[in-house]
Amino acid sequence: MSKLEQIEKAVAQLDRQELEAFSLWFEEFQAERWDRQIEKDDAESEFDRLTEDALTEFRAGKTRSL
Repeated sequence: MSKLEQIEKAVAQLDRQELEAFSLWFEEFQAERWDRQIEKDDAESEFDRLTEDALTEFRAGKTRSL
């Protein structure tokens, strides 16, 4: 059985209170990972590259109005 299958089985066996606590923990876990990724992308100037790519496509007429 894979780790994911083990986790799915364990989560399915949680009672309502445990599931709520797990859900809150997992949301916080994901938010922290997202924050670290944003910080990493910023430090590596990833946003600058994405901005430049978008501006290049805009100037080339490859965009459309929303």
